[in-house]
Amino acid sequence: MSSKPVERLDRVVIRFAGDSGDGMQLTGDRFTSESAVLGNDLATLPDFPAEIRAPAGSLPGVSGFQVHFADHDIFTPGDQPNVLVAMNPAALKTNLKDLPKGGTLIVNNDAFNERNLQKAGYAENPLTDGTLDGFHVHEVALTSMTVEALKSVDGITSREAERSKNFFALGLMLWLYHRPVDGTLAFIEQKFGRSPAIAEANTKAFKAGYNYGETSEDFAVSYEVAPAKLAPGRYRQITGNTALSYGLIAASKLSGLPLFLGAYPITPASSILEELARHKSFGVTTFQAEDEIAACGAALGASFGGALGVTTSAGPGIVLKAETVGLGVMLELPLVVVDVQRAGPSTGMPTKPEQADLLLALFGRNGESPVPVVAASSPSQCFHAAIEAARIALTYRTPVYLLSDASLANGSEPWLIPDAASLSTIEPEFATAPDDGQEFQPYLRDPETLARTWALPGTPGLEHRIGGLEKADVTGAISYDPDNHDHMTRLRAQKVANIAADIPPLEVDDRDGDATVLVLGWGSTYGPIGAAVERVRADGGTVARAHLHHLNPFPRNTGEVLRHYEKVLIPEMNTGQLLQLVRADFLVDAVGYNRVRGLPFRSAELAEAITALAATEDQA
Repeated sequence: MSSKPVERLDRVVIRFAGDSGDGMQLTGDRFTSESAVLGNDLATLPDFPAEIRAPAGSLPGVSGFQVHFADHDIFTPGDQPNVLVAMNPAALKTNLKDLPKGGTLIVNNDAFNERNLQKAGYAENPLTDGTLDGFHVHEVALTSMTVEALKSVDGITSREAERSKNFFALGLMLWLYHRPVDGTLAFIEQKFGRSPAIAEANTKAFKAGYNYGETSEDFAVSYEVAPAKLAPGRYRQITGNTALSYGLIAASKLSGLPLFLGAYPITPASSILEELARHKSFGVTTFQAEDEIAACGAALGASFGGALGVTTSAGPGIVLKAETVGLGVMLELPLVVVDVQRAGPSTGMPTKPEQADLLLALFGRNGESPVPVVAASSPSQCFHAAIEAARIALTYRTPVYLLSDASLANGSEPWLIPDAASLSTIEPEFATAPDDGQEFQPYLRDPETLARTWALPGTPGLEHRIGGLEKADVTGAISYDPDNHDHMTRLRAQKVANIAADIPPLEVDDRDGDATVLVLGWGSTYGPIGAAVERVRADGGTVARAHLHHLNPFPRNTGEVLRHYEKVLIPEMNTGQLLQLVRADFLVDAVGYNRVRGLPFRSAELAEAITALAATEDQA
């Protein structure tokens, strides 16, 4: 137990930053895991370069991991860090602008040599030239102390010893914030157990960092953040891509259908393929195709064969899948298309989030080819969004786009593991056999959903023609009749429109009921909007908020909600895509707040935008 004074805090935001080979993602993830075990509410934002291995010590090669943990409910990974751990000059230079004056800075002073300073573009050493005046600076010889601590470990090189410095830093930070350590020690043994020398080195480095915090005079105080008061139940830390993967597995079990994933590796969607490949025991088949087109075609083929067909990608791959999605619209078969959005156009910024694929999902196909669109709003909510996308696809026999993004995919938060019995079953309802003496009618529709019958290939009596050519109503025969084409086009559109009767109404958080400004969001803006609204309310302002999870069709009461407020603000990480839809569909003069920086919104900037819009209303 520490003999030093302990200061209690309600929340802390820490950013670990270093070279892409310094293990910052692992360090941040372990700190997050220990905070989750302690019971804090938390949110994370990993940020890493797109290059597989950027030049060591370069500014483009900096990798970061931000974690926000608190004793109360939080919405975001934090606008700014309270603490910055910088492993080298490049990490300091790229991140110092985000650390407010008075913040704590822990730097690896061993890395501040002439060569590294030049790589980072420093003419003078920032540790000695006054650059860091106004910060609480702790210079820690992370590299040399790690190497010294590992001198007794046989079988490792000096380079391998130096690489363990991230565990030294992790040990120090876990001591500083009173985090448990048993999970990390077990993790080291599990991950590096096949290399006993490496496991021993990382363990010793970790313990050396922890003990350094206790014995060093440089750290006179340690800190505690109490567990948050969360709803009772069993929790685990989860990323958005893992939650989405589990949601797809759950949908498979709820529908009784095998899950088939056709995918081609692409950042930031690849980890869905990797996660699902681990779960063959749940009836999951994963197919890593040669390209995006083949991946989508295989998934649609699996749906034709009676499986829950899913294909995953990011923007560049979603473009390539468009033709096959159009085929799915014509065939009227279920298909879940997961788009983990990233900054574009083209390959853009592969590791950075964006919300610029909404119009692509809605209109990015030839012909009149409407499809439902569902959007996840937080890492843990990706689980339920995946189930909902699968439910709609299976019930209405249609491709469905499920929109996530890089910040949701890689970010993490506590997830209350649901009781499986609380999840509603999904009934796929396959055709069995035609009535006696009648020919099978593959485009005969359910009168309520307008979904056509779904016939498993090989079922006697259910033989029918498929393909991308226009279908005759009911019979499914090829048809070039103009009136039939008009009829079928409107039927397919009406089928999607009917889904509005089968989704929840848009919920509004209007605490006092007297707000004149509504903030409307979708996707990962959920957290920043929530935090911004709380800021405005704490300052005495009144504001309402609502968040869309269904973007096609919109909930039935969307127009009613929007027209209830004098002003509507729509923040998006694009140039105004939902804004265009809202103005066109509901004739509401909404206002956009749009930034396309490859970064999540900060709650402070949104709070300013809300306050400014409210002020214009007051003046009017």
